[in-house]
Amino acid sequence: MAKTPTGKNTSGRGQRDLKVQVKTARGRTLSSTRWLQRQLNDPYVKRAQTEGYRGRAAFKILELDEKFRFLVPGARVVDLGCAPGGWCQVAVKRVNALGERSGKRIGTVLGIDLQEVEPIAGAEIHQLDFMDEGADDQVKEWLGGKADVVISDMAASSSGHKQTDHLRIMSLCETAAYFSFDVLEQGGTFVAKVLAGGAEGDLQKLLKQKFEKVANVKPPASRSDSSEKFVVATGFRG
Repeated sequence: MAKTPTGKNTSGRGQRDLKVQVKTARGRTLSSTRWLQRQLNDPYVKRAQTEGYRGRAAFKILELDEKFRFLVPGARVVDLGCAPGGWCQVAVKRVNALGERSGKRIGTVLGIDLQEVEPIAGAEIHQLDFMDEGADDQVKEWLGGKADVVISDMAASSSGHKQTDHLRIMSLCETAAYFSFDVLEQGGTFVAKVLAGGAEGDLQKLLKQKFEKVANVKPPASRSDSSEKFVVATGFRG
């Protein structure tokens, strides 16, 4: 039987009756009505609310980590494009940044975003435009050494033009990748969100030169109608 992310059976009678219907309202476009209805009926959104995560995106990094196991106790993590903070929340727990898991090494989490992010216990968060000149040097200073993991959920504001948006996010991914080359320990991991569109092939070639394994993954929490996927590069050669 199929189960939702909450673990509940979805195949029983009456499940369709539980779906929330959103009526159109004055001032609300049809597209925004559809978005709202999808949010209200999204099991990952409901699970995020129940478990205290700041957004459904937290489950994307959770599912990637379940498969590749890079957020281990004691790991030093840099989260680029961390707003609203869901990935940081996951990282704090998994690397034991608060020291809550007795006998396990204590890790660190450094979050960076263009927007202001509400504080997260166990994470050091800074507001910074990572694309500004000298921003990478500033992050290195905050980091104060090497990192074991660099994760990037950075995304540019949508222009409404698919190819332009693709090129913009790939530029962010490449910038994050070059940063990871500077700060990762040997054996480290780089994870970044990309959009399917053609230019991601160049990033793949670049990463394969620097890492032992490079995989493209679309975790279950990533909506099926989204062109996003994630590149996971493990075994940094140093």
